[in-house]
Amino acid sequence: MISFHRVLITTGIVFCAGFAIWALLRGQMVLGIAFGVLGAGLTYYLRHLQRFIGR
Repeated sequence: MISFHRVLITTGIVFCAGFAIWALLRGQMVLGIAFGVLGAGLTYYLRHLQRFIGR
């Protein structure tokens, strides 16, 4: 179950990073920055997943 959760989080990180780049290239700064921050938050969560789930 944890492995599948990691796959889902990684998919979210890739989506957020790609969407942030796309938005920034189109001049939508607020949207791009927001998705960049969301991707960074998911990256932090993935790196510290064991601490968050309590194992």
